[in-house]
Amino acid sequence: MRLGGRLAAAIDVLADIDTHLRPASVALADWGRAHRFAGSGDRAAIGNLVYDALRRRASLAFLMDDDSPASLAFGALAVSWAMAPDKIAEALDGDKFAPEMPTARLEAIAEHDLALADPWVEADVAPWCGDLMAESFGEEWVEEAKAFTARPPLDLRVNTLKADRDKVLKALAKAGAKPAAIARHGIRIKPPRREGRLPNVQAEPAFQKGWFEVQDEGSQIVADLVFARAGEQVFDFCAGAGGKTLALAAAMENKGQVHAWDADKQRLAPIFERLKRAGTRNVQVHAADADLAPLEGRFDRVIVDAPCSGSGTWRRHPDAKWRLTPQQLEKRVAEQRAILDDATRFVRPGGYLCYITCSVFAEENETQVYAFGDRHAGWSLLSAGEVWQDLFGFDKPQPWSADLNCITLTPRATQTDGFFFAVIQREGQG
Repeated sequence: MRLGGRLAAAIDVLADIDTHLRPASVALADWGRAHRFAGSGDRAAIGNLVYDALRRRASLAFLMDDDSPASLAFGALAVSWAMAPDKIAEALDGDKFAPEMPTARLEAIAEHDLALADPWVEADVAPWCGDLMAESFGEEWVEEAKAFTARPPLDLRVNTLKADRDKVLKALAKAGAKPAAIARHGIRIKPPRREGRLPNVQAEPAFQKGWFEVQDEGSQIVADLVFARAGEQVFDFCAGAGGKTLALAAAMENKGQVHAWDADKQRLAPIFERLKRAGTRNVQVHAADADLAPLEGRFDRVIVDAPCSGSGTWRRHPDAKWRLTPQQLEKRVAEQRAILDDATRFVRPGGYLCYITCSVFAEENETQVYAFGDRHAGWSLLSAGEVWQDLFGFDKPQPWSADLNCITLTPRATQTDGFFFAVIQREGQG
């Protein structure tokens, strides 16, 4: 397919997303099944156009004076792909599948100044989310939000039970793998430009051997901040697909025990194959409907990676930031409160409750932590910032924090997905 056909396909997918209010990944998968003639390169280019348009939806609509799928797709070519109108016209010339080019709108982009738009437009978020970002980051909120409009890299975590970083870097050298900036066992592959695509690292023999896992660097970092030690008893209370469970088991060198549980059995299902491939021997997985009463009061560390708005993942799931509603956020906040309260029963005296979200909203993060302190006597909020400094030092990118007690990773501050981390200690002796 030439650019014209790819552009037409991206417009169709964007229209499908708007019409049926479906996730972009689902709409793209359905398009691929209905157009099996499209090669992997075509599908990658179409997906890039769709996601680039969604990441900058508000600002592209402002620049193009129109928010139609066609304007968003052409706007992504002009802004995200940095193609001048004459270069777009040249690429579409003679392509019978190419959509009509909005020449006047594209040429008018240069006359628009985003600094004159409403802040939420420049930030590329919904207006009400702009208010939440401002609450979280103060005067820096627009720049923090704008960092979510860039394409994310591909991050990997070396499984230290089977390999070291140099070994994996050598195996993935042709893919452009480099050491991560912060995570001690992290590897990063830069995002491609324009129609480029990331390598399929899961097809590599090194992945099949269990040498590494795909995991955002931010997720690796917060798993490190849990500071799980060999021989401890650790409970991953919202384990999901097991990414942090695997990281914790490796950090503990297969010594002690990690218990993994999630209320959603479908989310937990992939963990079994991942544990087998990674060579873990110190993980117990509990069914969603299991009786957890025998585990009460046993754990040195309980990790609550709570369900949340997912605002920290907007680089990877940009359609989600336009689908999120205040009602959904309110529901998540209530769920977080209930999960935190429930998790307390598993922490031994002197043990730690680690609260994590992939959100950058204070309402889900600092507000939850301080409200927890108001509800529960006998718990002390520790300095996550000091744990960061002990682990990673001062010479690397630093997380966002108002007081060093709670910390927030962001694409702008740490070049990772957005993650929040806080640690609360139960008083008493175990």
